[in-house]
Amino acid sequence: MLDEVVCVAAVTVLGVLEQAYFSLQVIYARRKYSVPPPATTGPPEFERVFRAQANCSEYFPLFVVTLWVAGLFFSQAVSVVLGLLYLHGRYRYFHGYAKSAQGRLAPLYFSAKVQWVLIAVGGVGVLCCMSRLYVGFDPLASLCNVLGLSQLD
Repeated sequence: MLDEVVCVAAVTVLGVLEQAYFSLQVIYARRKYSVPPPATTGPPEFERVFRAQANCSEYFPLFVVTLWVAGLFFSQAVSVVLGLLYLHGRYRYFHGYAKSAQGRLAPLYFSAKVQWVLIAVGGVGVLCCMSRLYVGFDPLASLCNVLGLSQLD
């Protein structure tokens, strides 16, 4: 079982490390712009770093849940690729936002699209599993057979 989700776990750990990196950037920005805790306002440069970190943290639970649902019920490989794309988009978002408010938009839209695909493939995987368990029909396996493909791993 663990070998079936080890790559999803690796992406999860990478995501946690990315969140830690974003948090450290806030600490560095506090020092650089002399904004002591618990203050959350200061120069615009600090506020952009603070908001970028907060925004990334707000979406992280949604990302982790959908990453795992997609990995368990649809495909570990698809989940991992989407997870890495999402983390890359969030990295670009963080640094784009730190530079300018406008700089966050393209990476924000990119990571949102990836998140929606994760939600969709996770949902399809869950529905196929429920159909297989309760109706005795696996739509994903049937589609793969019709297309002459091996089922997604």
